[in-house]
Amino acid sequence: MADETKVEAPDAAAKPPKGEQQPRGEKPQPKGGKGQKGGKGRDAEPAAEPKGPPPVYEPAPPARLAITYAEKARPALARRFGFANPHQIPRVVKVVLNVGLGEAHKAPKALEAIVAEMGQITGQKAVVTRAKKAISNFSLRAGMPIGASVTLRGPRMWEFLDRFINIAVPRIRDFRGLPTRSFDGRGNYTFGIKEQMIFPEIDFDKVERIHGMDITIVTTAGRDDVAMALLRELGVPFHGEQPVDVS
Repeated sequence: MADETKVEAPDAAAKPPKGEQQPRGEKPQPKGGKGQKGGKGRDAEPAAEPKGPPPVYEPAPPARLAITYAEKARPALARRFGFANPHQIPRVVKVVLNVGLGEAHKAPKALEAIVAEMGQITGQKAVVTRAKKAISNFSLRAGMPIGASVTLRGPRMWEFLDRFINIAVPRIRDFRGLPTRSFDGRGNYTFGIKEQMIFPEIDFDKVERIHGMDITIVTTAGRDDVAMALLRELGVPFHGEQPVDVS
């Protein structure tokens, strides 16, 4: 009986020998197709959805000074000035903090430190203020940085006023009360402080230079006497007066 010889079928994936080209109609099969490696492609399984109800976030409690204004200051102002319409009762609109640094264009690191400190004090990033016009006597050109400012509204404004009145102001050296003549005639109050060290958020060891700032409290009073009564009800300690207890 003759020996049977086995004929092996040619391997489709085998490379053709050197000198021979692969037919145009046939394309080499890739080593790894989509969906086989890495979980990518149409055959990949969809990601599992989280089980259970979505988390519920409770709103933050209102600021303590905002509660004092709503429960004590508003009724007291309405009785004192005879406001029949509740919209006539003055309120605090915003608080603006401003720091001027004339040599900011020469000392950019000092300006960066001031911006960082104001962010720590207010909890909001400060905006770099720039010159609006050129002044040759001060070697100042339009657009140069000259300081930083922060505008606070809403809950952050109330939180800052609460910390400033009850924590920062008592730490002022030789403090005898805020001036009573710093109103602008339209119910806005502006005063200055000499050191940023009065705020507890500032670390003494990281302070590069001591600087002051101007603080403006903008109200809807329209009159200085009404605005002063509003700030007095909020506990602002004026010179020669006993501050109101807001606790």
